[in-house]
Amino acid sequence: FGLMLFVIPQIGTIIKDLGGPDAKLPLLTEIMLGISDVILSYWYIIFPLLGGAVYGALWYIGTPNGKNQWHHLLLKIPPINGIIKKVSVARFARTYSSLIGAGVSVIEAINVTARAIGNEVYVEALDKAATDVKNGEQLSAIIETYPNLFPSILSQMLSVGEETGQTDTVLIKVADFYEEEVDVAIDGIASIIEPVMIVMMGSMVGLIAASVMGPIASMSQNIQG
Repeated sequence: FGLMLFVIPQIGTIIKDLGGPDAKLPLLTEIMLGISDVILSYWYIIFPLLGGAVYGALWYIGTPNGKNQWHHLLLKIPPINGIIKKVSVARFARTYSSLIGAGVSVIEAINVTARAIGNEVYVEALDKAATDVKNGEQLSAIIETYPNLFPSILSQMLSVGEETGQTDTVLIKVADFYEEEVDVAIDGIASIIEPVMIVMMGSMVGLIAASVMGPIASMSQNIQG
């Protein structure tokens, strides 16, 4: 926006001074100048609309229905979904193991853990799991029916814990493993984001430069000729 508001208009003025108002410009240059003119002419409409759209989106995400849809959407976007799942599994294992180790009942531990995860998709799954546990099912068997949310290793380790009475000890190992996985995944994404952002910014600046500097150079040559 800074380039469009301050740089492009000045360069547009230079181009018009060199070539005159009737100078024929490349299509890309005309598009860039047109966008700049629109922003300059209607900034008092564009910026409030953008601000209102952002505020409206944030407000909607803050509502129960919006939050639910947002969390469902995040779990469909790679590679964000992979990190969210690992974070959720780590939180589940850490919180549930702590509660069980402290003597909290299984159903109460599930309910508390669901809220601790902080994702509505997992809350829905674990709320249903709590109901199924009340009906006599094993939590490990229920977890196994959600392969898109919980990895098979979690249900397997949970099953071992249920059979041996060492659920808290077993899940601590799972939590440690996935917390390390989260750190590795975040470091990996961070290492990718920086060069991608540099390339994107460089491409944008290059596109703008090509659209406005090309005509200036061409007109300068015509004047010299």
